[in-house]
Parts: sequence; C-alpha cells; structure tokens
Amino acid sequence: MNIQDLIIKDKEPVNLDDVFLSEENRSQLQQLIKEQLFVKDLQAFGLPVNNKVLLYGSSGCGKTTTAKAIAHAIQRPLIVLNLSNIINARIGETSQNIKQVFDRAIRDKAVLFLDEFDQIGKARGEDENDVGEMRRLVNTMIQLIDYLPEEVMLICATNHLDIIDFALIRRFQLKISFEMPAKDVLDKYYDKLLARFPEEFRNIERRYQISFAEAKDYCFTLVKAKLIKALESRHQQIM
Repeated sequence: MNIQDLIIKDKEPVNLDDVFLSEENRSQLQQLIKEQLFVKDLQAFGLPVNNKVLLYGSSGCGKTTTAKAIAHAIQRPLIVLNLSNIINARIGETSQNIKQVFDRAIRDKAVLFLDEFDQIGKARGEDENDVGEMRRLVNTMIQLIDYLPEEVMLICATNHLDIIDFALIRRFQLKISFEMPAKDVLDKYYDKLLARFPEEFRNIERRYQISFAEAKDYCFTLVKAKLIKALESRHQQIM
C-alpha cells in the first residue's frame, strides 16, 4: 500500500497554552517538550530522552489536541496513522504497513501519532477471531518501539487502556491520564469559547459532567441558535 494512504495530513497548529490540562499533566508535557529541545545536550551526559508517550482516558478530553500541541511546540512534522486503511489491509500486510509509517517518521524526525491505539495494540490472545495477525502485529509494534530513535517521538492515544497488551504499555516512558473535566475547568473552557462572540450571545445555560468536545459542540449550537434568531428578527424589521 502507498505510504500516502497510510497517513493523514493534519497541518492545523495548536499551542500547548490553548490546551486545557491539569497542572500535573501540563508539568509532565512541558518537561517532555524541553527534553526534546535539549536532546543533544542530554545525550552528551548519557541521559535517556523520553520520546514514547501514552495518552489514555475519556473520549473528547484533549488527547488528540495535546499530540498536535506537542508537535507544534518542538517544531516537528506530525504524522497521523490512517487507522482505517491499516485495519482494512489484507491479512499479513498490517505489520508491514505500520513499519512503513514508522520508517517515514524516522526519516522525517517527526512526531508519530497513533490514535485508537487499542485497535492495533490489543492484548495477545484476547480476540477469539485472531488467527495470529494480532500477535504478529503486537510483536512488530514492540520491536518498532524498542528501536525508535530518540529524535522521533511516538504518541499513542486510547480510550481503552485495559485491553492493550501489557508488554506494549510498559514501553511508554510517560503514561498520562485524561479525565473528564471538573466544573471549574469547564467554566474556564466555556469562557474561552464564548469570548469571541458579542455579549448578547454569551449568556447560555452551561452543561457539566461532559467532555471538552461535547461542551464545544453544545456551546456552539446554542450560540448559533441565538445568532440565527437575531438575524431573523433583523430581517423581519427590514421587511
């Protein structure tokens, strides 16, 4: 399969300051970024550089956005695995295709982002329909991760940490949990989303105990309704 069919192009830059993170997560990510910026100096002292990161937890809580922000912060190209084409590959091709993507990331000294990592890192022996393909894939992933150069960063994300093969999990130097945002965090997020709109559109009934992604969709739906109502009223006055 052509390498271009295995990756997703995503050039939308994201600043880490714009990502809503807990203080602990932000501190870990800032350290990760600094290590990449000073990789040669750390290597000169024989110090290992963290370059394998597992982001896990609730859906819609910022894992993908965080991966984009890391790539932007260290000024590296971001390569995103096209999981649909990987999964749809013929039996025996999956491992070869993933190796192609890793080779591309190594050549480009890129940030390689594997979303829904549980789909390709499922614990060996867990799938009754497995004919050996998943075991081969996990073994391939272990080898690729073990020999990944420090100048390349691997970021994997999953909503289902419990089904990933433990041998894969333990190879990540950083494992960062993304939980559902608390009320005060969501309030700050709503404030930021609404700040771009005129005052009359900012007064909405806020929902809580939802993810950032859900809050964004909900917020924009209400703002659009208010805007459309205002435009309709203005149009009727003109008529």
